[in-house]
Amino acid sequence: MTWKDSVNYESITTDAQLQEFCQGLAACSWIAFDTEFVSENSYRPELCLIQVNTGERLAVIDALEVHDLRPFWRAIIDGSHETIVHAGRSEMDFCLLAVDRLPKRLFDVQIAAGLIGIEFPAGYGTLVSKVLGESSQKAETRTDWRKRPLSKRQLDYAIQDVYYLGLIRDRIFSQLEELGRQSWIKEETDSWCEDLLRANSSERWRRVSGNSGLDRRTLAIVHELWKWREGEASHRDQPARRVLRDDLIVELAKRQSADVKRIRAVRGMERGDLARKIGDIASCIQRALSLPDDQCPPRAPREPTPQLSVLGQFLFAALSSICRSAQLAPNLVGGPNDLRDWIAWRLASTDRPRRVPKLACGWRAEFVGRIFDDLLSGKTSIRIGDPASDCPLILES
Repeated sequence: MTWKDSVNYESITTDAQLQEFCQGLAACSWIAFDTEFVSENSYRPELCLIQVNTGERLAVIDALEVHDLRPFWRAIIDGSHETIVHAGRSEMDFCLLAVDRLPKRLFDVQIAAGLIGIEFPAGYGTLVSKVLGESSQKAETRTDWRKRPLSKRQLDYAIQDVYYLGLIRDRIFSQLEELGRQSWIKEETDSWCEDLLRANSSERWRRVSGNSGLDRRTLAIVHELWKWREGEASHRDQPARRVLRDDLIVELAKRQSADVKRIRAVRGMERGDLARKIGDIASCIQRALSLPDDQCPPRAPREPTPQLSVLGQFLFAALSSICRSAQLAPNLVGGPNDLRDWIAWRLASTDRPRRVPKLACGWRAEFVGRIFDDLLSGKTSIRIGDPASDCPLILES
């Protein structure tokens, strides 16, 4: 299945065409899809195209011309088909926004590739090359997908993003079967979907950069300013950080003052649109200052002790070598922070996380639990083998 310039695909630009197309999706055993969107200038990404491959039909849905896309999203979440995506976070966000549900059977080839040893996260072109031995064109990576009409070259580029997805899925799944990891991909996908639902249903204010180490009262101000920013950004249809930068939120929170003069004195607050909103911002800060102590947000977990940091770095080096030997992408298994959480949990120290860490759950616990236990207890040691090899570290019992 090699890409040819003569590949035929449907162009769907009307609601009637979409209705007809979606009726045919009900009988499909799998549906692969991807999207093109622009997110730089709006509160939410602006969906421009949906590319679809069912094995029998290829189609490009013009999301700016079709008025009602819900028939497509309902077709995705209904039925018994498998939904195939690559790095499908944005696609699932669009699905949740449209119909508030996720597909029943989801297969993300980027996640699955990490479970057979391909680097994680791997781009689509990388998977086309490493899994299929083909090459993909990358000539339209900076296209403004909002502009119409789109050229044939642009549409050809877009349809390539789903052209190989079904075949990539089959090749990767065959290797998962050979490695006995079919249950791993289901577990990983279920966990990924749970995280996605949690992120979409909870406030994301703790992602404001620079909030680590702040006391509870200051965090309460960050929270109130974040809520105001989200509402203002939605109303203006602008990216949230364009309304009020993270560093300004943190600086205002640290000052713990609703005094208008002190707010205006913060460098960056002189911008015209912000100056007109000083009263609203002061009200947000005052609400946070008036909160009872027990209603202020809890502080983030403490920074790891130096001992945990050293052990985390040591085990991460071991993890990388173990994963490569076992045909697993180390970054998919876990990073240094995951290892520090696991060590604190395993040693039952005062820094023990409240939740069971990722590395102590499911297939990760099965894969690394015993090895790490033996390393911590001294039953297993690490030495350097061939320094020039991909796996220079050797574990010895």
